[in-house]
Formats: sequence, C-alpha cells, structure tokens
Amino acid sequence: MPGVTPSKWVRVWNERLPDVPLTLLALTPAEAFGALREGAADAGLVRLPVDRDDLSAIPLYTETTVVVVPKDHLLAAAEEVTVEDLAEELVLHPLDDTLDWERLPGLPANERPATTADAIELVAAGVGVLAVPQSLARLHHRKDLTYRTLVEVPQSRVALSWQAADEAPDLVEEFIGIVRGRTVNSTRGRRAEAQKGQKQPKDQKERKSGAKPGGRSGKPGAGARTAGKPAARKPGGAGGSGRGRTGGKPRKRS
Repeated sequence: MPGVTPSKWVRVWNERLPDVPLTLLALTPAEAFGALREGAADAGLVRLPVDRDDLSAIPLYTETTVVVVPKDHLLAAAEEVTVEDLAEELVLHPLDDTLDWERLPGLPANERPATTADAIELVAAGVGVLAVPQSLARLHHRKDLTYRTLVEVPQSRVALSWQAADEAPDLVEEFIGIVRGRTVNSTRGRRAEAQKGQKQPKDQKERKSGAKPGGRSGKPGAGARTAGKPAARKPGGAGGSGRGRTGGKPRKRS
C-alpha cells in the first residue's frame, strides 16, 4: 500500500530464495484487500483494520501521525502540534484517509478530496492542512511543504495480511517468517520442510573418564580412582592410630 517500504524484506527474500522471483504490486487501500481475496496477490502490506472473516493478519508497527502544512505556515515553527493547535485550521479529510478518527480536528472542509495526493495539492495551494501517517507525508514530499508530529491523535498500524486458511502456503509462510525476523534456521515453510530428514546423526556419547560403576547394585565402586591420581592413604598405617611418620624422620618433641 502507499507509504509502505518493503525493500528490506525483499532483499532478505532474494538472498534466501534467489530462484523464486518476488513481484511487488503497488495498490491503493481500496484495491489491496480485493487483490488478496481474489488471489491476485499472495500477501499484502496493509493498514489495519483487517476483516478477519476471510483474511489473516499480523501487526508489524505503528506509524507516527503528522500534519502537513506549507513551509511558511505558523505551525511549521513548532516541534509538535496538538489537536487544540488545529482548532482554527481547515483540516482536509480525503476519501482514502487511513486514520480512524472519532472526530476530525479543526474546521471541516465543504468537500472531501478523492485521494491523499489531491489533498496534498490543496495544502500546497494554501487551502488547508492535512493529517496523515508520516510515511505518506514522505511519499508525497514537496519542497514547498513540511510536516510536524501531531500528538494525541489516532495512529496508523501496518500489518501483513493473507488469505485465511488452516495453514498458509509454503512460500507465504516463508515471507511471513522474513517479515517477522526469523532466521534461516528458524524459518518455517518450504525451506524448513526441505531440511527435515537431513539432520546429522547424533555423535556417540563421550566416554567418561575415571571410576567405573562397581558391583551389581550399580553404585560407584568404593575403591574407585580418579584417572591419573593414586588412591589416598589414611595416616597411621594399619593401626589407624593417626601417628604416622613424616618423611622417615622422628617427630620432635616440644
């Protein structure tokens, strides 16, 4: 849809599946959902809300809302704009607006522009101002216009959508994985299926050094030695008196 930039996901797709071409279709908001339902597109980057009766969707990110104004407009001097700042402004509301307004701020226009592009032209002509997601303000950038962040207003959420089914087709699942940031090893779908059955056999268990289990009871043997170390002797020899000799020399008396 307009304003969405899928370039980073396309790059990852081309790296992982160079033999499968990925074709991008630029569609208007009115066309996007119909293309998904009719199968003209396998998946779509759209804006919420999505009708979940026949489409699946995963939210990806939320866009900042901005107000587009002429560069010499008073609002251009502010870092942020509030709804109260628009109270005396004519706020355009195009028919393809992507923001879910409960009440449009500012003064209403007599007619609604057909598209966001038409509304931008009216802003450039000094007719009014326009509230849009930041990506659309960038898409329709003009040298004579600027935009400022509009706070405490609805925001547009971008999502990935596809036809609802018990299981998405393998290639659609591949794209879902890429968009969600899965790595090559964790990506499900066709690649994961191809990797099944190709796991390396487990290495043989390493042999343990040191004591072997002793007796039928399965408990370690009492006389076990740690590999490479002699068994320890108790002081005092067989008598067990504890008065062993040190280095063969008699012990000095104090």
